[in-house]
Amino acid sequence: MHDVVESGRFAAAGSCDSRFFRRAWRNTYRFIVVGALWEAVAHLGIFPVQFFPPLESIAAALARLSASGGLPHHAFDTLVRLTAGFALAACVGIAAGVLMGRSRRAEDILLPLVSIGAPIPGLAYAPLFLLWFGPGNIPAIALVAFVSAFPVIYNSWTGVKAVKEIWLRSAQAMGADDRRLFRHVALPGALPYIVTGLRLGLAQAWRILVAVEMLAAVPWGLVADLRRAGISNTDVMLAGIAVIALIGLGLEKLVFQPLENFTVVRWGMMT
Repeated sequence: MHDVVESGRFAAAGSCDSRFFRRAWRNTYRFIVVGALWEAVAHLGIFPVQFFPPLESIAAALARLSASGGLPHHAFDTLVRLTAGFALAACVGIAAGVLMGRSRRAEDILLPLVSIGAPIPGLAYAPLFLLWFGPGNIPAIALVAFVSAFPVIYNSWTGVKAVKEIWLRSAQAMGADDRRLFRHVALPGALPYIVTGLRLGLAQAWRILVAVEMLAAVPWGLVADLRRAGISNTDVMLAGIAVIALIGLGLEKLVFQPLENFTVVRWGMMT
């Protein structure tokens, strides 16, 4: 009996290990393929080394900048601007989108304004925000919030409008008032759209932040570091780009996926 229990434990442990390695491989193989292709092109000599450095040169530049303390400082300042602007966009965007979905009057007032402002490229707003607020952190945060709010508003509004009528009528038949109807039916039903809007808004926030950090001439930030590196220091530029990509991947894995798993996946609304 003891041998059977032990064999069962070993089988369970082996199954858990195999699942772990499969999951790890599924998450990393694409990066291995891209890295192998990059190394192949870098060592074939198609491009000059100073313009297309191998991965070891980029890693050495990343380690050198991190050890000096400059890169963490730049990354922290950029992340603070991104977090402040995107948090403001998320709060305002979700509130405005839900209000538009719940109120026909709010929709009639806000939807034309959003439809006019959203198609304009975020970079076109940058000179205007710099004139209003001057150089520095304030125009960067304000512009990130303004530009990234549009996809959040659109998706929140669409999500509330897309809630199935049968859900609402069933809750009303069971005696739910307007507050419970919104809290337990409308908002959970719209949440998959809201999460998608937040993802799109974060992508917009990154794009406009890279541009506005360059235009606002902020002293600290990843783009400021890239600007000072110049075209000749390609390894330093690529190290900064790699940090931006890692921050974006970390936000996806540590913020959006847990939020999605804790809400809409747990509720059975998506797999």
